[in-house]
This record gives sequence, structure tokens and C-alpha cells, in this order.
Amino acid sequence: MSNLAGNKEGSGADLSSHPMSFLLSEDFGAGIPRADDIVEGRVVEHRNNQIVIDIGAKSEGIITGREVEIMDGPTRQALAVGNQVLVYVIDPEDRNGNIILSYVKAVEEQDWRTARKLFETQEVHVTKVIGYNKGGLLIKIGQIRGFIPTSQLSPSRHLNPNEFNEEQLRKMAGEKIFTKVIEVDRERNRLILSERAATKEMREAQRAHLMENLKEGDVRDGRVVNLADFGAFIDIGGIEGLVHLSELSWKRINKPAERLQLGDKVKVYVLGVDRERQRVALSLKRLETDPWSEIEQHYQVGQLVEASITKLTKYGAFASLNDEYALEGLIHISELAGAHV
Repeated sequence: MSNLAGNKEGSGADLSSHPMSFLLSEDFGAGIPRADDIVEGRVVEHRNNQIVIDIGAKSEGIITGREVEIMDGPTRQALAVGNQVLVYVIDPEDRNGNIILSYVKAVEEQDWRTARKLFETQEVHVTKVIGYNKGGLLIKIGQIRGFIPTSQLSPSRHLNPNEFNEEQLRKMAGEKIFTKVIEVDRERNRLILSERAATKEMREAQRAHLMENLKEGDVRDGRVVNLADFGAFIDIGGIEGLVHLSELSWKRINKPAERLQLGDKVKVYVLGVDRERQRVALSLKRLETDPWSEIEQHYQVGQLVEASITKLTKYGAFASLNDEYALEGLIHISELAGAHV
């Protein structure tokens, strides 16, 4: 009895030597996957219209014949013997002791996780348009289908969200566009994306980069986006700069519409950059030859020329020379006639 008691008291020290001690330390769950897990495995055999996958568990994993029958060619190729694949655990152990797996659900689950991550990070994502309906565009993230409502398309497409712009939407099929995920609802199988939000973010980033690097003297390509009485607004890649009326041409211009139209593509000279107020001054005439720099090649003092009166004032009249620059000069009141005027 004393020996038995002594062994009991000293069992804490001798536990590791006990012949049944492995039962206390072994993790019985090791090697047994859980339902809804995504695990990596190797395709080992195609058997009886089933695909056998080794996932490192104590028993084989099987993709059932029901799933195999509906697989397309590329999917079957991905499951060739020897390939490493990710699979979704449907049942950790069926009544025959097999682990039931699904390759299709693994791909779908990964795609939903990708969509969720894109939603959480609000990362801009490139996606391909696969079709359209009356409400907007259809796209895919991996194998799951998403939707871009017409109201979430870029304003630059000039689509009316209250109308069915079938021809414009049809032309976008196959196009790759930038989008952001704005709604993910796995239970309702709902994935909504926005091109408008992606375009806005990209434009703001582009604007910040351009404003940081833009400097006086730069020459940029631009597009006329607005005309006002005092000048024209030119988009130079995310920033709208102003070409004042006086900087449109060396010729006298009364309205910007005399020189430009909306949508015109032009080259502009950067006159100044105000980063604090986020304003840019541009010029068109600075890219043209200054006629005053070569006026002596065309006109001399005492030369008689024809001119057209353009404006009358109390102190004289302005006249425009009939040349390509329409140079304008002043005829002082004292030079209008020999007699007093």
C-alpha cells in the first residue's frame, strides 16, 4: 500500500512515463478539418466520377460526382492529378468516414472574401463588364456576379440614370473599368460596385499629384470644359485652370466663344500655380509668336496702311490693322484730322 501511495503522490513527476500518458497529451482533433474551412490539398486520383484530394487528414477528402458532373473544361484541368488546390470542407466526416469537399464553393468563398476585403479597404479594383440590363452593368469578381447601377457610373459617360441607355450600355460590354465595392451582402447574394466613387478617388489623387508637380512654364494638353464671359476653363488632367480672356489670343477677342468651343482639345501654357488656393492660371497666346516682337519686320514709321476702327473713346479711336494678328493701335484725337475735333 505504501508503494502505491508513494506512486500516487509522485505521479506528477512520473506522468510522462505512464504507458497511457499519450492519451492525455494528444490532440484528438489534429488532422480533422472543420465544416466551412478552406484548406489546401493535392489531387491524388479521379475515381468513379469522384475526385480524391489529400488534405493531410486521417481520411481521404472527396469531391462528389454531383459537383464533378457540372464542372467546365478549365475547372477539370485545374483538378488534374498532382495539382495543388484549395477546397471547401462541406462535411468533416460522412457516414462512410470520408471528408466531403467542394472546389467550386472554395473558389466562391474566396471570391466573397475578396469582395469583403475590397469593401473594407475601399480599394479601387479593375473589373470587366460582362453584360448589362435596364438598371446598369453586370461584372464579375472571380466567379461571383456583381452589379453597377447606372447611377453609379462615371459622370463622364453622360448617362441619364432615369432612362434605359441600351446602346451606350451595350457598347461597354467587354470593357475593363475601375470600380469600388460599395455593398456586400452574402446572404442575399448581393454585390454592388461604383465606377463613380472609383473615378472620384482616382481624380482626387491625380489632382493632388498634378498640383504638387505643376510649375510655371509647363506646357500641358487640356480640354475645354466651361466658357464664361471672362475666360475659359481648361481641364489639364484633373485640374481645371483658367485662361483669362486677355490670354486667349494676341488678337482682340470679346468672348471666349470666338476662339473656343466646349470639348476642344488644346495645348496651354502654365502662367502660375497657387497651391494654397488650388488655382492655376493658363494661357493660349503664350504658345503663339508675340506679334510685337517682330512688328518692325512688317511696319515702319511713316508707312501708310489700311485699318478698321474697332472702338471710339473721348480721347481718340482704336483701329485694327488688317493683318493675321489684327494688331490694334490708338489714333489719338489730335491725329484724327487737321482741324480740331
